[in-house]
Amino acid sequence: MEKPTLVLITQTDPFADLHSRLVDYSILTIAESGNYMNTLIETRAIMVIIDGAHPEWERFTTAPTTSPATRRIPIVVVSDDDQIRAQASVIGADLTFTWADITKQIVKLVKDYGRIPDPERMKQLDCDCNEPLPELAVQGVEKFNAGEYYPQHDLFEEQWVNTEGPVRDLYRAVLQVGVAYYQIERGNYRGALKMLQRSVQWLAVLPDVCQTINIAQLRADSYAVRAELERLGADRLDEFDRSLLKPVVRILETES
Repeated sequence: MEKPTLVLITQTDPFADLHSRLVDYSILTIAESGNYMNTLIETRAIMVIIDGAHPEWERFTTAPTTSPATRRIPIVVVSDDDQIRAQASVIGADLTFTWADITKQIVKLVKDYGRIPDPERMKQLDCDCNEPLPELAVQGVEKFNAGEYYPQHDLFEEQWVNTEGPVRDLYRAVLQVGVAYYQIERGNYRGALKMLQRSVQWLAVLPDVCQTINIAQLRADSYAVRAELERLGADRLDEFDRSLLKPVVRILETES
């Protein structure tokens, strides 16, 4: 099973002595803020620990709080400077520590606060994904693939509301991708980008195929749309290639 990703923000890696105590996690060190948000989204980071000596520590602290796709990731700032710790709490850090305290508590901190997937929930999701796609969701896929992105929202939302258990994330994921495509059609750059970023947290935990929907393909297609939006920027949305808005693919058993 893939190790959960713990993100460390530092230019000098004062966390080096802690790595041997975090062998259960994949450690990703970031020094520059350029692709920070996408990295958090795509690695499904369970926690961000920020060195308060980093010149951009405030930006690294506040940025995740601005997006629904990342705002639930715990943010921890580490510094021996009382003023930095106080400021960190004001601008959005969930926890602050001195270096002595983080050294003593790092393992318990990550275990208690990290957003680590629940194994039982993931097991249930795998089971649910082997079930047939419900009729409302089938209709939602048909609307999505016809480019009727607003009606697909209503169908998938109804299915999501009426479903218990982790598989409801499937319906929320497809719904949000469809809403993003709807916003592109309307010329709403920020709305489209926000929905695509938000959908990642649901798409990322789903298996490659769930209730016949090819999640791996939807993931790749929606990521490509997001990358193109980010490349163009808000001022050039009229140049967006609509052929990138691919249909939802279903993998159906065929008769032999």
